[in-house]
Amino acid sequence: MESGESSKKSSFQLQNQSPSPPSSPFSIKKIIFVASIAAGVQFGWALQLSLLTPYVQLLGIPHKWASLIWLCGPISGMLVQPIVGYHSDRCTSRFGRRRPFIATGAALVATAVVLIGFAADLGHLFGDSLSTQTKPRAIVVFVIGFWILDLANNTLQGPCRALLADISGNNQKKTQAANAFFSFFMAVGNVLGFAAGSYTHLHKIFPFATTKACDVYCANLKSCFFFSILLLLTLTSIALMYVHEKPWSLEPEKAGSVSGREIEVEEAAAAKAIPVPFFMEIFGALKELKRPMWILLAVTCLNWIAWFPFLLFDTDWMGREVYGGDSVGNNLVLKLYNSGVHAGALGLMLNSVVLGFTSLGVEILARGVGGVNKLWGIVNFLLAFCLAMTVLVTKLAKSSRRFITVDGVVVPLPPPAGIKAGALSLFSALGIPLAITYSIPFALASIFSSSSGAGQGLSLGVLNLAIVIPQILVSLGSGPFDAIFGGGNLPAFVLGAVAAAASGIFALTLLPSPPPDVPATKTVTAGFH
Repeated sequence: MESGESSKKSSFQLQNQSPSPPSSPFSIKKIIFVASIAAGVQFGWALQLSLLTPYVQLLGIPHKWASLIWLCGPISGMLVQPIVGYHSDRCTSRFGRRRPFIATGAALVATAVVLIGFAADLGHLFGDSLSTQTKPRAIVVFVIGFWILDLANNTLQGPCRALLADISGNNQKKTQAANAFFSFFMAVGNVLGFAAGSYTHLHKIFPFATTKACDVYCANLKSCFFFSILLLLTLTSIALMYVHEKPWSLEPEKAGSVSGREIEVEEAAAAKAIPVPFFMEIFGALKELKRPMWILLAVTCLNWIAWFPFLLFDTDWMGREVYGGDSVGNNLVLKLYNSGVHAGALGLMLNSVVLGFTSLGVEILARGVGGVNKLWGIVNFLLAFCLAMTVLVTKLAKSSRRFITVDGVVVPLPPPAGIKAGALSLFSALGIPLAITYSIPFALASIFSSSSGAGQGLSLGVLNLAIVIPQILVSLGSGPFDAIFGGGNLPAFVLGAVAAAASGIFALTLLPSPPPDVPATKTVTAGFH
């Protein structure tokens, strides 16, 4: 490419004349080591999904406002991920472009988890009364830790996916395989996290975790986070020691080939492009998106409107609607609620097992139905069916509810085994569409951006907007929306079912199949998410 032509390209379109290097025989090992970091991240995320919504209610936050706590995830994702992706594409550190961000993110995750785990203790230390339902200081510590945790997760996951894209180059099969491995290790982390969350005696390993301010439930959560920190730091250290990057240089002539275990960085020609301010570049990216990317954004947006209410309140649904407990009430009702939450964690563990096996078979399933776009559309209808079935399970649980009287107080009994089995079956079946959600959209975004000559960093940053904006809308609206229909979680689940069906229709009728592999001489890979 001539320098004159390069200067006319926006930095959203990174191109390179140099052919890609031959694949390293250790590329699959590099992919596995980097993808394994997802297990450490997802272990902590699984704990968030299964235990933290009930935990914040135990700290005194009402159910209808609990969803606002989760705003930090999408907000930090909307701001942090594109910014981190932008700067990791241009990082000139001697340690490489991605590795410094991955290491920083892992350290921040460990710090945030400590704050969350010790929120009740720190709140009591700062003056919270043990006799009051609401513990404001503990809530402040928790929220600070939670926001840091989501910021750290976004700092960590984006560069991890980008590093996988760097390793995969422009090979479509490698890109899909890398995302499948990432999804598989997310499932592994989910299984470990949900298993830890469903085990009620983990706190006995750490006797110091139980304090005056931190009861058994709190201590169990704290103990789970200790294991989360250990797993994440171990996997991150192994990956960063094994996978090396060649430092990226602003000088094109310095970006030559590499040998050994270093990953070749191909964006030297991009240095000729005129720098553009970050947010202007985002707006420029939106203007330059091709039709396939716009359709992908629409399908992704609807998909996450469907997923987020269930991911946010699945264990609360088990404890409240299926088991008939409540996070606010006498000890017997609270105990029943906690039993439902732990049953929900077991359901999420089963969900993750199905997710893991499905992730390994995504390519086979896609060939069987005629393409990844058709596979995504089909499983979105499965998602819609499962979300709609939560209404039936809830109605059956209420109609079969049995009660006993203890010391003059009427207390519901746990649901019959058939009701519990039905709820757990829904959790398990949802692992299939979740595996597709965790892999296919990111692979399609990488492929579409490569085929159009766009830089993957910003293309996947824009895709992230289609994920976090629905999450913000759900976080703001689900509590008041549920309250309009009498409280509970079902209204948001039904809305999610409608969104899932719409997403399936768009995927089947509008989303194009990915093009064949783009020649390596045409476009470079500047992965982001």
